[in-house]
Amino acid sequence: MQDPRRAPPTLAGLLAAGRRRLAEAGIEDAALDARLIVEHFSGTTRADAIARPDQPVPATAAAAVEDALKRRLAGEPVHRILGFREFYGLRLALSKETLEPRPDTETLVDAVLPFARATVARAGDCRILDLGTGTGAVALALLSAVPQATATGVDISDDALATALRNARDLGLADRFSARKSDWFAEIFGRYHVIVSNPPYIPADDIGILQREVRDHDPVRALDGGADGLDAYREIAAAAAMHLEIGGIVALEIGSTQGAQVTRIFAGRGFALSESLRDLGGNERALVFRAAE
Repeated sequence: MQDPRRAPPTLAGLLAAGRRRLAEAGIEDAALDARLIVEHFSGTTRADAIARPDQPVPATAAAAVEDALKRRLAGEPVHRILGFREFYGLRLALSKETLEPRPDTETLVDAVLPFARATVARAGDCRILDLGTGTGAVALALLSAVPQATATGVDISDDALATALRNARDLGLADRFSARKSDWFAEIFGRYHVIVSNPPYIPADDIGILQREVRDHDPVRALDGGADGLDAYREIAAAAAMHLEIGGIVALEIGSTQGAQVTRIFAGRGFALSESLRDLGGNERALVFRAAE
């Protein structure tokens, strides 16, 4: 219980203390993480910090900030603590078995959008299959940008599917998004204009050397791509043609050094590389394939 003789902490004081503690622990983006934590758990905004830095923060909110800072200092990612992350302008809830969507994956959305819009203009709709949907990030970003599109999100995890459906409802996209439990294409029937995936692509032996925020908090099943990191691409390439409309595309996120290997895998299954996109860091991040002529 807070000592009644002690003045409650101020917003500016909480922000400064949070920044200092995270920076001293060597956490990257200490200032941003502190701000996100303080704003979320105190119910304040950046405008409040500028206009009313001396406003008192109630004891219950200050305690929640303290608990969140301790979790961050222990290595838990800030967005896991908040329970959500922004992706392509959408606020997406996270859960235990969902990969935290990251800015690099927005490149995959950018890779699909022109084709999805052109398909709608030509055919009146665009059917999207999102393999390994997780939070639903990629599918829901595409639906938000292309109102005539529909999407099926596929995952092996019940937790992930429930989270994707929740996000679709929260974003007002539930009427155009459906979820299906399937091990890749095993339970999928019909054909789609777009098959898209951000699959697991970390080589199994590399998982132990990832940043602790990823290694200890992202689901291993969403990271582990097998011995060489390419198992999921082989699975997708082997069956994609049976589920793709004539003229459709397969769009994939890849690890920054995997472009040539993934292209060879798909070439062996009758696909030609149509486009390669780089992320904001300049790394090759998304590949688009079409059936070879």
